[in-house]
Amino acid sequence: MTMQRERWLSVDEIAAHLGVNPDTVYKWIERKKLPAHKVGRLWKFKASQVDEWVQAGKVAQEDTEDAEG
Repeated sequence: MTMQRERWLSVDEIAAHLGVNPDTVYKWIERKKLPAHKVGRLWKFKASQVDEWVQAGKVAQEDTEDAEG
């Protein structure tokens, strides 16, 4: 049984995956909530890590903070 390695996604790809604007992705990175990895000057993502982050309700917490702040 061979495990297929998950490929790294760009900001644009992860934004499309989540159905949000790339600017929103950068905002979530800045606030240290979105699981992202800096490779050189580029941000890279594993869809599985981002999906877990979404399922854990982190986006909803972020939206609540935006409404309060």
